[in-house]
Amino acid sequence: MSTVTFDSTVLPAFGDDHAAHEALAARPLAAVTGAELQAPLIQGGHVRYANLDYGASAPALTIVSAYLNEILPYYASVHRGAGYASQISTSVYENSRNIVRDFVGGRPDDSVIFTRNTTDSLNLLAGCLPQLDGAPAGEVLYLDIEHHANLLPWQGVPHRSVIASPTLSATIANLRDELSQGGISLLAVTGASNVTGEILPIAELAALAHEFDARIVVDAAQLAPHRRINISESDVDYVVFSGHKLYAPFGAGVVVGRPDWLDAGTPHLAGGGAVREARLDSVSWATGPARHEGGSPNVLGAATLARATQVLAGLDQQDWHNHEVAIRSFLVEGLESIEGVTVHRIFSDSTDTIGVVNFSVEGFDAGLVAAYLAAEHGVGLRDGRFCAHPLLKRLGLPSGSLRASFGVGSRLEDAARLLAGIRQLKTTGLGWDYVVDEGRWVPSNDHRSYPEWAPNTPGTAGAAPCTVD
Repeated sequence: MSTVTFDSTVLPAFGDDHAAHEALAARPLAAVTGAELQAPLIQGGHVRYANLDYGASAPALTIVSAYLNEILPYYASVHRGAGYASQISTSVYENSRNIVRDFVGGRPDDSVIFTRNTTDSLNLLAGCLPQLDGAPAGEVLYLDIEHHANLLPWQGVPHRSVIASPTLSATIANLRDELSQGGISLLAVTGASNVTGEILPIAELAALAHEFDARIVVDAAQLAPHRRINISESDVDYVVFSGHKLYAPFGAGVVVGRPDWLDAGTPHLAGGGAVREARLDSVSWATGPARHEGGSPNVLGAATLARATQVLAGLDQQDWHNHEVAIRSFLVEGLESIEGVTVHRIFSDSTDTIGVVNFSVEGFDAGLVAAYLAAEHGVGLRDGRFCAHPLLKRLGLPSGSLRASFGVGSRLEDAARLLAGIRQLKTTGLGWDYVVDEGRWVPSNDHRSYPEWAPNTPGTAGAAPCTVD
């Protein structure tokens, strides 16, 4: 197998005062599986895969993978088994709640409910909104910048939406105006945009919601893998996120928050384990997490999610921040220096971002650019509308854009490879012919070999209408 090497452009010079940042960004902050995966190139040879698609699903931490192998022999059904393996699995599963609660700075009585993913968590919460005489006691308020997971569940209940303004400060003022009219029971906001990476001030928004007797839920699917959250200090009522973005396999999700709504809400999944007593034509539902965790739970998903939070909590927080800032700054500055490339943002006054960069290349379809970077440069990133259709439309990107996202397993060379590919595209154009196959751009006459166990080679399966973030 031949290996292709690239002149990855000049790596960033942060200056004498930032030598430590440069060194920190040059290597992964934590080891992840697949870090040395070799990707086949359409022009021949292989290159280390530059994974810039962490925002969709992050690679598992190697510590988490090792932990999975350690506990897998003990895997068994939980809660109702007297056997040795069942007792161990139950202990691991229930302790995972405590670990996750600690990770987000939860209050001692906060419920921790494991779900399928963030989308599932938000749908669960939608069934737990307070009722008055059998009808919702208030409306849900949300912004147009939300991922569909924090948009669609609320459309089935009384709701209001606010169009984000060009500035974050004006957007918060608009939320205040809407809340001041009364009748809002829940403010649903993202912690960090899955499209642009801009962070919202969740403590300020929590205070605003509480000022008008509303609660707040934070969709932290993107924020939690990049920043520590403390819902007690921020006075956030509910937080939701997913393991598959937090360096854990299996995709388990979680909702952490105040128990009263959750204990009174509609059981999310009717089935075994969710009841106190089942009769032929009626049921007495349980309270606590069991109310919403009917059926056999994803024990390994919950356990690996919890283990991943422990690894992230153990990182040096300043190193974690500096590593990400160095890579992002280099990538943004590099993209903005290329003629015809636009880096997109929602707010002109936002000051903090996670490792997500959204951009477009003038004259090229986003899907074509993504296919080119993958096939000719071994770079993986996301194209499309990122399950945020209203936002992309308002940003003037109705057909989509490109998103590079990275995390603790990333290195500066990943960003440099992306920039080298874009510069080459702008100077010499595509190096291969590409065609549209079932809605996706793919290289024509793709002769690359793939693992024998892979059921479909690229281009043979239809594409979903938006990325599953």
